[in-house]
Amino acid sequence: MDVVCLGEALIDFVALEAGVALAQASGFLKAPGGAPANVAAGAAKLGAKAAFIGKVGEDPFGRFIAATLSEAGVDTGGLIFSSDHRTGLAFVSLKKDGEREFCFFRNPSADMRLTAEELPRSLIGRAQVFHFGSITLIQEPSRQATLEAAHIAVENGALISYDPNIRLALWPETKAVAAGVALGMPFADILKVSEEELVTVSPRSGTEEAAVNDLFNRYPKLRWVAVTRGPNGASLYDRHGVIHQPGFTVNPVDTTGAGDAFTAGFIVALLDYRRGGGEILSAQLGRFVPVLRFACAAGAITTTQKGAIPAMPSREQVEQLLRSYR
Repeated sequence: MDVVCLGEALIDFVALEAGVALAQASGFLKAPGGAPANVAAGAAKLGAKAAFIGKVGEDPFGRFIAATLSEAGVDTGGLIFSSDHRTGLAFVSLKKDGEREFCFFRNPSADMRLTAEELPRSLIGRAQVFHFGSITLIQEPSRQATLEAAHIAVENGALISYDPNIRLALWPETKAVAAGVALGMPFADILKVSEEELVTVSPRSGTEEAAVNDLFNRYPKLRWVAVTRGPNGASLYDRHGVIHQPGFTVNPVDTTGAGDAFTAGFIVALLDYRRGGGEILSAQLGRFVPVLRFACAAGAITTTQKGAIPAMPSREQVEQLLRSYR
Protein backbone atom coordinates (compact mmCIF):
# COMPACT_ATOMS: atom_id res chain seq x y z
CA MET A 1 0.00 0.00 0.00
CA ASP A 2 1.46 3.38 -1.00
CA VAL A 3 -0.23 5.56 1.60
CA VAL A 4 -2.53 4.87 4.54
CA CYS A 5 -4.33 7.85 6.08
CA LEU A 6 -6.01 7.87 9.48
CA GLY A 7 -8.33 10.45 10.96
CA GLU A 8 -11.57 12.29 10.56
CA ALA A 9 -13.98 12.01 7.66
CA LEU A 10 -16.91 14.43 7.68
CA ILE A 11 -19.23 16.46 5.54
CA ASP A 12 -18.24 20.01 4.62
CA PHE A 13 -21.17 22.28 3.84
CA VAL A 14 -19.52 24.99 1.75
CA ALA A 15 -21.21 28.40 1.43
CA LEU A 16 -22.56 29.02 -2.05
CA GLU A 17 -21.22 32.60 -2.10
CA ALA A 18 -17.62 33.71 -1.63
CA GLY A 19 -16.83 36.68 0.58
CA VAL A 20 -19.58 36.15 3.14
CA ALA A 21 -19.70 35.01 6.74
CA LEU A 22 -21.56 31.80 7.54
CA ALA A 23 -24.54 33.71 8.89
CA GLN A 24 -24.96 35.56 5.58
CA ALA A 25 -24.70 32.51 3.29
CA SER A 26 -27.87 31.80 1.33
CA GLY A 27 -27.15 28.09 1.14
CA PHE A 28 -24.47 25.43 1.20
CA LEU A 29 -23.03 22.77 -1.08
CA LYS A 30 -22.61 19.33 0.50
CA ALA A 31 -19.09 17.98 0.02
CA PRO A 32 -17.33 15.05 1.71
CA GLY A 33 -14.15 16.05 3.51
CA GLY A 34 -11.97 15.72 6.59
CA ALA A 35 -8.25 16.36 6.11
CA PRO A 36 -6.92 12.76 6.24
CA ALA A 37 -9.78 11.54 4.06
CA ASN A 38 -8.98 14.33 1.62
CA VAL A 39 -5.34 13.24 1.47
CA ALA A 40 -6.34 9.63 0.82
CA ALA A 41 -8.68 10.66 -1.99
CA GLY A 42 -6.13 13.07 -3.39
CA ALA A 43 -3.43 10.42 -3.46
CA ALA A 44 -5.76 7.88 -5.07
CA LYS A 45 -6.84 10.34 -7.76
CA LEU A 46 -3.16 10.93 -8.52
CA GLY A 47 -2.72 7.21 -9.12
CA ALA A 48 -1.43 5.96 -5.76
CA LYS A 49 -2.72 2.95 -3.87
CA ALA A 50 -4.36 4.68 -0.92
CA ALA A 51 -6.37 3.51 2.07
CA PHE A 52 -8.33 5.36 4.73
CA ILE A 53 -8.86 4.40 8.38
CA GLY A 54 -11.56 6.17 10.37
CA LYS A 55 -15.04 6.07 11.77
CA VAL A 56 -18.28 7.57 10.47
CA GLY A 57 -21.89 7.27 11.48
CA GLU A 58 -24.20 4.56 10.23
CA ASP A 59 -26.21 7.32 8.58
CA PRO A 60 -26.71 8.75 5.08
CA PHE A 61 -23.73 11.09 5.44
CA GLY A 62 -21.40 8.28 6.51
CA ARG A 63 -22.51 6.13 3.59
CA PHE A 64 -22.03 9.10 1.26
CA ILE A 65 -18.44 9.53 2.47
CA ALA A 66 -17.72 5.82 2.00
CA ALA A 67 -19.14 5.86 -1.53
CA THR A 68 -17.20 8.99 -2.43
CA LEU A 69 -13.90 7.58 -1.18
CA SER A 70 -14.48 4.31 -3.01
CA GLU A 71 -15.33 6.17 -6.19
CA ALA A 72 -12.05 8.08 -5.87
CA GLY A 73 -10.22 4.76 -5.69
CA VAL A 74 -9.55 4.66 -1.95
CA ASP A 75 -9.47 1.34 -0.07
CA THR A 76 -12.17 1.79 2.60
CA GLY A 77 -11.67 -1.54 4.36
CA GLY A 78 -10.51 0.39 7.44
CA LEU A 79 -13.61 2.61 7.57
CA ILE A 80 -15.89 1.72 10.48
CA PHE A 81 -19.59 2.57 10.75
CA SER A 82 -20.91 3.53 14.17
CA SER A 83 -24.53 3.00 15.18
CA ASP A 84 -23.96 5.06 18.34
CA HIS A 85 -22.59 8.32 16.93
CA ARG A 86 -23.30 10.48 13.90
CA THR A 87 -20.98 11.56 11.11
CA GLY A 88 -19.36 14.93 11.84
CA LEU A 89 -20.50 18.05 9.98
CA ALA A 90 -18.64 21.30 9.24
CA PHE A 91 -20.06 24.48 7.72
CA VAL A 92 -17.43 26.52 5.85
CA SER A 93 -17.35 29.97 4.26
CA LEU A 94 -14.65 32.16 2.75
CA LYS A 95 -14.95 35.66 4.21
CA LYS A 96 -14.01 38.93 2.53
CA ASP A 97 -10.66 39.05 4.30
CA GLY A 98 -9.75 35.71 2.71
CA GLU A 99 -10.03 33.76 5.96
CA ARG A 100 -12.24 30.69 6.22
CA GLU A 101 -14.94 30.52 8.88
CA PHE A 102 -15.86 27.10 10.31
CA CYS A 103 -18.75 25.87 12.41
CA PHE A 104 -18.48 22.24 13.54
CA PHE A 105 -21.16 19.81 14.71
CA ARG A 106 -19.48 17.04 16.77
CA ASN A 107 -21.13 16.03 20.07
CA PRO A 108 -19.23 13.70 19.79
CA SER A 109 -19.04 12.62 16.18
CA ALA A 110 -18.12 9.08 15.16
CA ASP A 111 -14.53 9.93 14.19
CA MET A 112 -13.83 10.98 17.80
CA ARG A 113 -14.78 7.48 19.02
CA LEU A 114 -12.26 5.41 17.04
CA THR A 115 -10.46 3.04 19.43
CA ALA A 116 -7.06 1.36 19.31
CA GLU A 117 -8.78 -2.04 19.33
CA GLU A 118 -10.50 -1.15 16.05
CA LEU A 119 -7.28 -0.45 14.14
CA PRO A 120 -6.55 -2.64 11.08
CA ARG A 121 -2.98 -3.31 12.11
CA SER A 122 -1.97 -5.36 9.08
CA LEU A 123 -3.09 -2.55 6.75
CA ILE A 124 -1.06 0.02 8.69
CA GLY A 125 1.93 -2.30 8.62
CA ARG A 126 1.86 -2.45 4.81
CA ALA A 127 1.99 1.33 4.31
CA GLN A 128 4.95 2.97 2.61
CA VAL A 129 3.68 6.30 3.97
CA PHE A 130 1.39 6.73 6.96
CA HIS A 131 -0.40 10.08 7.20
CA PHE A 132 -2.37 11.57 10.09
CA GLY A 133 -3.38 14.91 11.59
CA SER A 134 -4.07 16.46 14.97
CA ILE A 135 -7.88 16.42 15.03
CA THR A 136 -8.04 12.85 16.33
CA LEU A 137 -5.47 13.80 18.99
CA ILE A 138 -7.87 16.21 20.69
CA GLN A 139 -9.45 13.67 23.02
CA GLU A 140 -9.81 10.00 23.85
CA PRO A 141 -10.32 7.37 22.57
CA SER A 142 -9.25 8.60 19.13
CA ARG A 143 -6.05 10.06 20.61
CA GLN A 144 -4.78 6.69 21.76
CA ALA A 145 -5.89 5.06 18.51
CA THR A 146 -3.96 7.63 16.47
CA LEU A 147 -0.78 7.33 18.52
CA GLU A 148 -0.96 3.52 18.46
CA ALA A 149 -1.37 3.55 14.68
CA ALA A 150 1.64 5.84 14.32
CA HIS A 151 3.69 3.46 16.50
CA ILE A 152 2.72 0.52 14.29
CA ALA A 153 3.65 2.42 11.14
CA VAL A 154 7.04 3.45 12.53
CA GLU A 155 7.81 -0.11 13.66
CA ASN A 156 7.08 -1.35 10.14
CA GLY A 157 9.36 1.17 8.44
CA ALA A 158 6.80 3.58 6.96
CA LEU A 159 7.56 7.22 6.34
CA ILE A 160 5.31 9.27 8.62
CA SER A 161 3.50 12.35 7.31
CA TYR A 162 1.91 14.68 9.87
CA ASP A 163 -0.33 17.71 9.34
CA PRO A 164 -1.13 19.72 12.51
CA ASN A 165 -4.23 21.10 10.73
CA ILE A 166 -5.03 23.44 13.63
CA ARG A 167 -8.73 24.18 14.13
CA LEU A 168 -8.94 26.19 17.34
CA ALA A 169 -12.72 25.83 17.59
CA LEU A 170 -12.39 22.07 18.08
CA TRP A 171 -10.10 22.20 21.10
CA PRO A 172 -11.62 22.42 24.59
CA GLU A 173 -9.32 25.32 25.48
CA THR A 174 -6.74 27.33 23.58
CA LYS A 175 -3.89 26.54 25.94
CA ALA A 176 -4.28 22.82 25.17
CA VAL A 177 -3.62 23.23 21.44
CA ALA A 178 0.18 23.41 21.36
CA ALA A 179 0.63 20.47 23.73
CA GLY A 180 -1.97 18.39 21.89
CA VAL A 181 -0.49 19.07 18.47
CA ALA A 182 2.97 18.23 19.82
CA LEU A 183 1.87 14.65 20.53
CA GLY A 184 2.18 13.82 16.85
CA MET A 185 5.49 15.53 16.24
CA PRO A 186 7.95 12.83 17.46
CA PHE A 187 6.63 10.41 14.82
CA ALA A 188 6.93 12.72 11.83
CA ASP A 189 9.39 12.40 8.98
CA ILE A 190 7.35 14.88 6.93
CA LEU A 191 5.62 17.89 8.50
CA LYS A 192 3.23 19.95 6.40
CA VAL A 193 2.36 23.23 8.09
CA SER A 194 0.90 26.55 6.96
CA GLU A 195 2.61 29.84 7.77
CA GLU A 196 -0.07 30.56 10.36
CA GLU A 197 0.19 27.12 11.99
CA LEU A 198 3.96 27.38 12.33
CA VAL A 199 3.47 29.94 15.12
CA THR A 200 1.60 27.35 17.19
CA VAL A 201 3.84 24.40 16.34
CA SER A 202 7.01 26.39 17.15
CA PRO A 203 5.89 29.33 19.32
CA ARG A 204 9.30 30.22 20.73
CA SER A 205 10.92 31.41 17.51
CA GLY A 206 10.56 34.66 15.61
CA THR A 207 11.43 34.11 11.95
CA GLU A 208 10.22 31.21 9.83
CA GLU A 209 13.76 29.87 9.51
CA ALA A 210 14.26 29.99 13.28
CA ALA A 211 10.94 28.25 13.85
CA VAL A 212 11.81 25.45 11.44
CA ASN A 213 15.28 25.04 12.94
CA ASP A 214 13.67 24.84 16.38
CA LEU A 215 11.53 21.94 15.13
CA PHE A 216 14.54 20.13 13.70
CA ASN A 217 16.38 20.58 17.00
CA ARG A 218 13.49 19.28 19.09
CA TYR A 219 12.46 16.35 16.90
CA PRO A 220 15.39 14.19 15.72
CA LYS A 221 13.21 12.03 13.44
CA LEU A 222 11.93 15.00 11.44
CA ARG A 223 13.42 15.13 7.91
CA TRP A 224 11.38 17.67 5.95
CA VAL A 225 9.17 20.63 6.84
CA ALA A 226 6.87 21.93 4.10
CA VAL A 227 5.57 25.43 4.81
CA THR A 228 2.60 26.30 2.61
CA ARG A 229 1.71 29.89 1.69
CA GLY A 230 -1.63 29.62 -0.10
CA PRO A 231 -1.46 31.39 -3.49
CA ASN A 232 2.21 32.20 -2.89
CA GLY A 233 3.37 28.60 -3.13
CA ALA A 234 5.45 26.76 -0.54
CA SER A 235 8.91 26.17 0.87
CA LEU A 236 10.52 22.87 1.72
CA TYR A 237 13.19 22.69 4.42
CA ASP A 238 15.54 19.95 5.48
CA ARG A 239 18.33 20.18 8.05
CA HIS A 240 20.73 21.66 5.50
CA GLY A 241 18.70 24.22 3.57
CA VAL A 242 15.49 25.27 1.86
CA ILE A 243 13.92 25.36 -1.59
CA HIS A 244 11.02 27.57 -2.67
CA GLN A 245 8.22 27.14 -5.19
CA PRO A 246 6.07 30.11 -6.28
CA GLY A 247 2.34 29.65 -6.55
CA PHE A 248 0.53 28.79 -9.77
CA THR A 249 -1.97 31.26 -11.18
CA VAL A 250 -5.50 29.83 -11.20
CA ASN A 251 -9.02 31.19 -10.71
CA PRO A 252 -9.78 30.25 -7.09
CA VAL A 253 -13.31 29.40 -6.04
CA ASP A 254 -12.85 27.62 -2.71
CA THR A 255 -9.60 26.94 -0.83
CA THR A 256 -11.04 24.05 1.21
CA GLY A 257 -8.78 21.03 0.85
CA ALA A 258 -5.95 22.83 -0.95
CA GLY A 259 -3.45 21.98 1.79
CA ASP A 260 -4.57 18.36 1.73
CA ALA A 261 -4.14 18.22 -2.04
CA PHE A 262 -0.64 19.62 -1.53
CA THR A 263 0.11 16.85 0.97
CA ALA A 264 -1.27 14.18 -1.34
CA GLY A 265 0.76 15.57 -4.23
CA PHE A 266 3.91 15.69 -2.12
CA ILE A 267 3.53 12.08 -0.96
CA VAL A 268 2.77 10.77 -4.45
CA ALA A 269 5.65 12.67 -6.06
CA LEU A 270 8.01 11.50 -3.31
CA LEU A 271 7.03 7.88 -3.96
CA ASP A 272 7.42 8.47 -7.70
CA TYR A 273 10.96 9.66 -7.02
CA ARG A 274 11.67 6.48 -5.04
CA ARG A 275 10.21 4.27 -7.77
CA GLY A 276 12.46 6.01 -10.27
CA GLY A 277 15.47 4.79 -8.35
CA GLY A 278 15.97 7.80 -6.10
CA GLU A 279 17.10 7.30 -2.52
CA ILE A 280 14.73 9.44 -0.47
CA LEU A 281 16.47 9.51 2.88
CA SER A 282 19.92 10.49 1.61
CA ALA A 283 18.97 12.72 -1.33
CA GLN A 284 20.04 16.35 -1.40
CA LEU A 285 17.15 18.77 -1.09
CA GLY A 286 17.58 20.02 -4.64
CA ARG A 287 16.40 16.63 -5.89
CA PHE A 288 12.96 17.43 -4.49
CA VAL A 289 12.30 20.55 -6.57
CA PRO A 290 9.96 18.55 -8.88
CA VAL A 291 8.27 17.03 -5.80
CA LEU A 292 7.50 20.45 -4.33
CA ARG A 293 6.39 21.77 -7.71
CA PHE A 294 4.00 18.86 -8.22
CA ALA A 295 2.54 19.34 -4.74
CA CYS A 296 1.96 23.06 -5.27
CA ALA A 297 0.26 22.42 -8.61
CA ALA A 298 -2.08 19.86 -7.02
CA GLY A 299 -3.00 22.32 -4.28
CA ALA A 300 -3.64 25.14 -6.75
CA ILE A 301 -5.97 23.09 -8.94
CA THR A 302 -8.07 22.09 -5.92
CA THR A 303 -9.00 25.73 -5.29
CA THR A 304 -10.78 25.96 -8.64
CA GLN A 305 -13.83 23.96 -7.46
CA LYS A 306 -15.98 23.94 -4.35
CA GLY A 307 -15.40 21.25 -1.77
CA ALA A 308 -12.34 19.16 -1.03
CA ILE A 309 -12.59 15.58 -2.34
CA PRO A 310 -14.62 16.56 -5.43
CA ALA A 311 -11.93 19.10 -6.34
CA MET A 312 -8.89 16.83 -5.93
CA PRO A 313 -7.10 16.70 -9.31
CA SER A 314 -6.04 13.78 -11.45
CA ARG A 315 -2.39 13.26 -12.40
CA GLU A 316 -3.16 14.45 -15.92
CA GLN A 317 -4.62 17.73 -14.62
CA VAL A 318 -1.51 18.36 -12.52
CA GLU A 319 0.84 17.50 -15.37
CA GLN A 320 -1.13 19.72 -17.74
CA LEU A 321 -0.76 22.69 -15.38
CA LEU A 322 2.95 21.98 -15.00
CA ARG A 323 3.40 21.79 -18.79
CA SER A 324 1.75 25.20 -19.18
CA TYR A 325 4.49 26.71 -16.98
CA ARG A 326 7.45 25.27 -18.86
